[in-house]
Amino acid sequence: MTQYLVRRANLLVLGVLIAIAALVGAVTWERLNASRDARTWSQHSYRVLNTTKDLAIALRDAERGYVLTGRDDYLGPYDAARDRLGLLQGELQKLTADNPAQQERIRALAPAIQHKLEELAQTVQARRDGGLETALRIVNGDAGRNHMRDAEALLDVMLSDEQRLLDERLAQNDARAAWVRWMVIAGSALAILILLWAARLLNQAWSRSSEAEAEQRALALRLRTTLDSLSQGVAVFGPDRKLANWNECFQVLLDLPKAMLRPGTSYGAFAEHTGEPGRPALETEDQIRHGSRNPREAVTYERERSDGHHLEIRRTPMPDGGFVLTISDMTKRAQAEAVLREAQKMQAVGQLTGGIAHDFNNLLQVILGNLEFVRAKLDGDAKLQARIERAAWAAQRGATLTGQLLAFARKQPLAPAAIDLAATMPDLVPLLRRTLGEHIEVRYVETVGLWPAMADPAQLESAVLNLALNARDAMPGGGRLTIELGNKVLDETYARDHAEIVPGDYAMVAVSDTGHGMTPEVVARVFEPFFTTKPDGKGTGLGLAMVFGFVKQSGGHVKIYSEPGDGTTVKIYLPRAFGTVAAAGQRTAAPVELPRGSATVLVVEDEAGVREIACAILADLGYRVLEAPDGEEALRVFGANAATVDLLLTDVVLPGKVRGRELAERVQALRPEVRVVFMSGYTENSIVHHGRLDDGVHLVGKPFKREQLARKVAEVLGSSPSSIPDAGNVVAFPGRDFGS
Repeated sequence: MTQYLVRRANLLVLGVLIAIAALVGAVTWERLNASRDARTWSQHSYRVLNTTKDLAIALRDAERGYVLTGRDDYLGPYDAARDRLGLLQGELQKLTADNPAQQERIRALAPAIQHKLEELAQTVQARRDGGLETALRIVNGDAGRNHMRDAEALLDVMLSDEQRLLDERLAQNDARAAWVRWMVIAGSALAILILLWAARLLNQAWSRSSEAEAEQRALALRLRTTLDSLSQGVAVFGPDRKLANWNECFQVLLDLPKAMLRPGTSYGAFAEHTGEPGRPALETEDQIRHGSRNPREAVTYERERSDGHHLEIRRTPMPDGGFVLTISDMTKRAQAEAVLREAQKMQAVGQLTGGIAHDFNNLLQVILGNLEFVRAKLDGDAKLQARIERAAWAAQRGATLTGQLLAFARKQPLAPAAIDLAATMPDLVPLLRRTLGEHIEVRYVETVGLWPAMADPAQLESAVLNLALNARDAMPGGGRLTIELGNKVLDETYARDHAEIVPGDYAMVAVSDTGHGMTPEVVARVFEPFFTTKPDGKGTGLGLAMVFGFVKQSGGHVKIYSEPGDGTTVKIYLPRAFGTVAAAGQRTAAPVELPRGSATVLVVEDEAGVREIACAILADLGYRVLEAPDGEEALRVFGANAATVDLLLTDVVLPGKVRGRELAERVQALRPEVRVVFMSGYTENSIVHHGRLDDGVHLVGKPFKREQLARKVAEVLGSSPSSIPDAGNVVAFPGRDFGS
């Protein structure tokens, strides 16, 4: 639009100037011709007037002199006037050739002049022949005077007419001069107006051009800001493969020096600078020239830098023969994919573990419960007691393996609390010294002002113990184990390199050893379930997997550092706890006698063997026991004994429509004072959310020991460990007797 206005204004100005010049030239030429003609005709009129006057004078001169004096020397003027009259008449005839009226007058004047000349000739002759008196008689006659009067009258008319023509011609000349003057003034005014209009158009064009230029600058600035704000590196190369434009991220992602980033730098310089031995970062110029079958098709490829950054590089051809190089940092995506693969692996293991944990733990519960029940009844047979102990150990070992699988799959129910690490960890050191042996030196290092950690205390203790046992196996000839506590802030920079990390404050527990260490390939797989470097039969490969699952389920982070021959350090980062810190638990020996009671307990379990052993244990402890195989039957039993039931011991997973959590809620809706204890080998989301037990929920995990069940029931009922007379009353289904 601006170019159109400028072109239009220029053409208009040029056209106006040409038109004015042509108009002024034409008018000037015409007026010059008219002025020349007017001047010619004015001169013509003057000559006619002068000739006419000369003719009149010649007539007067012809009659003077000789008649009065009679002297011959006076005949000279007469003769000259007579000769001149003829010439003047001829000249006047020619001068008035364009004027018919004057020609007519000249023709009328000729006889009068002729008669006058004849009269003068007679007078002269009479003066010469007869004397003065004879000449006077002719002069005093009216004929000569009349002829003279006629001639003068005609000459006066001719003079008047010619004067009129002269005045008209002078007036026309003045009018033409005034017309030319006004034409010049009007043309000048029109030119000025047109020039002002053209100036206005040019000013508008300049203003619009300035606005367009400012808009283009603003657009270029916005585009530059947009390019610089991208998380992708963008560079534009021309047809000669020279750098034309780029953004800041291009330099950052390729780690380029600023000196290289200037217009005209060749693409080959970037390819050479970014290349590493055996690991090119960019395509070579030959690949760009010959690598693509379709020159208009974009080429995308990935590269991994030596520092671990994953780059996706895309080369997009441009119509002019150049190309745009787009570089994306895909490190986060690679980390997210790794996290997704880990989550999928966890889901698969969780589905596998959850599918077998419930039934497997029920079987282990039947085995372990019956073994403990039999062991409590046997006295004096040491060999039989040893076999029972061995069978119980095997059952407990199976329960431990199941628990480790659940821990790795992050399916174990946690009861996180604010832990004072400075109070709990020192109590664990003596246990570690006894467990690891005298050939392992145990050191404990703690930082002043430790933050409390949010985690399940029992699971944290188990994780540290697993790490210590792995360290012991890495130091068969002896060494040093160091447990270090500290505070750690994981910032945004660290979180960018570890996609699963939430930046913030963490309490750190580090376990280090001076063992043989591990190679990077082993470190990469060390947390995988069932992966172990120990000989066959020496390890399950679930210890570190359990630690990993527990830490992740707690919202923390675990990092392992190891070098062959330099030992291993495993750092556990647990979220910092805010609020009240739980009191440190005291390690006490197991009581000699189990807590007993006389309350009524309703046991609900769909697995008959588990239900039987649970009822037998409770009955043996003095409790009155009611039992039911599912939720619907439990509600009927409770309805029949609502006033006497003190505690509900129910499995979480029950067949039918009424599950364990719903059963507990409906029972407590009828009698809020009834206490509830859940038992399960694999918990559902009904009592566990985000890997944590709901507040106020009591759970005893399968397979449980006789002591664990006794203490949990006594704890929930509020009974203290004491000897209570054995009531032994059990309400059972027909054919069942738990009192013997």
